Amino acid sequence: MRNTLQRAAAPALFATVSTLALLTAAPVFAQTAEPTADDAAQVDDIVVTGTRVQNRSRLDTLAPVDVVTAQALQTRGTTEFATALAQAVPSLTFQRPSANDGTDSIRPITLRGLSPDQTLVLVNGTRRHASALVNVNGVVGRGSAAVDLNTIPTGALDRVEVLRDGASAQYGSDAIAGVVNLRLKEASSGGGASVTYGQYFTTVKTARGERDEQDGGTVTASAWQGFSLGDDGFLTLSAEYLNRESTNRSDYDPRAAANGAITARFGDPDVEQWTVFANAGKGLGNGWEAYGWAGYQDRDSEGAAFPRLSDNANNVAAIYPNGFLPKVAINSKDASLAGGLRGELAGWNTDVSVTYGRNALDFRTEDSLNATYGAASPTSFDSGSLIYDQLVLGADFSREFEVGLSGGPLNFAWGLEQRWENYKIEAGQPESYNRGPLGANAALTGGAQGFVGFQPSNAVDVDRDNFAAYADVEIPLTDKLRVEGAVRFEDYSDFGDTQTGKLSARYDFTPSFALRGSVSTGFRAPSLQQSYFTSTASVIQNGAVVETGTFPATSAVAAALGARPLKAETSTNYSLGAVIRLGRFDLTVDAYKIDIEDQIVLSELINRSFSPQVASLLDPQGIQAARFFLNGVSTSTEGVDIVGRYRLPTDTLGDFDFTLAANINDVSVNSLPTSSSVLNPVPTLFARQRILTIEDGTPDTKVSAAADWSRDKWGATVRATYYGDVLQAGSVPANDYSTGAKTVVDLEGRFQLTERVGVAIGVDNVFDEYPDFVPGTLNSNGVLGFPYYSPFGFNGRYGYARVSLKW
Repeated sequence: MRNTLQRAAAPALFATVSTLALLTAAPVFAQTAEPTADDAAQVDDIVVTGTRVQNRSRLDTLAPVDVVTAQALQTRGTTEFATALAQAVPSLTFQRPSANDGTDSIRPITLRGLSPDQTLVLVNGTRRHASALVNVNGVVGRGSAAVDLNTIPTGALDRVEVLRDGASAQYGSDAIAGVVNLRLKEASSGGGASVTYGQYFTTVKTARGERDEQDGGTVTASAWQGFSLGDDGFLTLSAEYLNRESTNRSDYDPRAAANGAITARFGDPDVEQWTVFANAGKGLGNGWEAYGWAGYQDRDSEGAAFPRLSDNANNVAAIYPNGFLPKVAINSKDASLAGGLRGELAGWNTDVSVTYGRNALDFRTEDSLNATYGAASPTSFDSGSLIYDQLVLGADFSREFEVGLSGGPLNFAWGLEQRWENYKIEAGQPESYNRGPLGANAALTGGAQGFVGFQPSNAVDVDRDNFAAYADVEIPLTDKLRVEGAVRFEDYSDFGDTQTGKLSARYDFTPSFALRGSVSTGFRAPSLQQSYFTSTASVIQNGAVVETGTFPATSAVAAALGARPLKAETSTNYSLGAVIRLGRFDLTVDAYKIDIEDQIVLSELINRSFSPQVASLLDPQGIQAARFFLNGVSTSTEGVDIVGRYRLPTDTLGDFDFTLAANINDVSVNSLPTSSSVLNPVPTLFARQRILTIEDGTPDTKVSAAADWSRDKWGATVRATYYGDVLQAGSVPANDYSTGAKTVVDLEGRFQLTERVGVAIGVDNVFDEYPDFVPGTLNSNGVLGFPYYSPFGFNGRYGYARVSLKW
């Protein structure tokens, strides 16, 4: 655990100096020319997230909101939405785990270093459904079931709004760290298309050698078209196809049977996916409008598990004389459908909506075998399915009241929400989990190697519902002081009710300077995935494969080991910030503190070797270790977000847009779960590796500086992002390794061939930066070439070209 002051001193000094430099430079910049109305429109992006007052700009909000346009997301090499968003928002991190089963393909984001499921995701202001996957391996966000942002194509988006503040009282469960609101395109005419091709060309320097790689070839084709629906309606259609080849950044395998070769595949999975979205709105007369959207994605991905060499006890030489590398393949089908009406009802602005979302994951284990079937084993297995769906009915009302305040009218909003959720686990084929004819041999592992199928005993079909009501009032007490208060009540069918509240205020001392702050309470309900997920899987512990059972907290095995029924996480958020506007320059600085109680985590692996009592519990289950979800971790997160922007139009050199943004973040674990186990001795539920993953598994400092230039038909973007050191902790200090502090530089150049045709070429990670490699002493099989906790991945330099059309 690193000392907070030591961790924060250098980044804080850097951020302070940078801020002072911007402040002192701003008046000089502002003297170049007076800002125009167009400049003001660019600065004051209108937002709808975090406020229910109409026509509020991002610099006028009571809490910090980042606005990232679709254009900004597209001026980079990656066509993966979550990666592009993480590059654009310093407080957001998107890691790229590998050799972690389903998490290789369904990767979560983190905001302010908190758990992925503590960030609420909205589409057009309505709750987005989560993925059916729960992250159960050794990754950042272990134990979470979060929204898969990569089910949304960038081409379908108009902009993204990221509210960096606790918002449970405004939006409900999950909004502890903040809210990501995806706003879809609304176009009644025009259209565009693009084709992007890129690949990695890099020098890989691992602990045991150096090699050149050219891999990860990616083709992305996207298009969108707007159609008019009469004089007052629109239909915007978008589609995207992506085909990405895998990458491999494993080290050389030192084991004798490997003959010095690379036997693993550690990197991005193979992916082929297609996605379609539609967004529509149509006037109905008398001020009413019907609206709706729909989306569907089909994704096939294939990641690799750990290799089994020819001398492995679970290899069958008759099938794989040279050993084998199992693959974990997932077909993800993601669907969403929403519709609603909005207009004025009895003087109230009214919005009534219904939203449905479903994510289904079908697992296959390929290039594998079940050793207990010997030479008769299949090599491809249907390993079962995970399915999650959600239906939300919402009704929102708002109205302004003239109450004689000098600041203007009071805005009062209230609403109701009813939500239904369902979660299923479906078993795979018997050979994917059974012990076959050779099962009496204890040296052989049952089930498909690499990913054991879900068993009939794992199958579940559970549901729940919840009801919510909220009220939100914003009062302009004077023309300089505004305050806002919100309260929310929610009642869940499976664990009870909860209440949250929020109080915010903002004081504008001058048109150029304002202070803002808030205090709020928040909550996150245990997901159905966390409450009911169960499986038997091959888990890597200290380099060895351990057959592990994951049990619901209410099961007899989990209860005996120390589990209790899950309850909601709770939080208290504090923030204080400043907004500065000087001509074309603007700066926001927002400090925050987030205290979380009863965070839901996945326990340690409790091995049968711990005690005879544990062995007697696990042996009848046919497993070597057990784990389960539990409450009890409390954390404190402190940090500051700094975002500065300056626009410089010139007559001869073109137009420049400079941004500097930083996030400084420190997470501390304050208390750990207590056990209710009657065993003696009592197993440890949450230990060093898990604690340090929460505290140091995301960068404590992330700073991004970018410059965008355009002149006539030419354009260019250069971007540099600094990532602080990230620790990938082991069970003991000797097993720790880290990424090191790194800076990644990206560069893109653009040229408009004609009014409709443009081309771009670029390089992400120009200087081929990697995290520090995993030491050879901690990589006995060569699989993990680099820490997969790395916040910028571990694939190296990526070159790309893009052709775009518009009409």
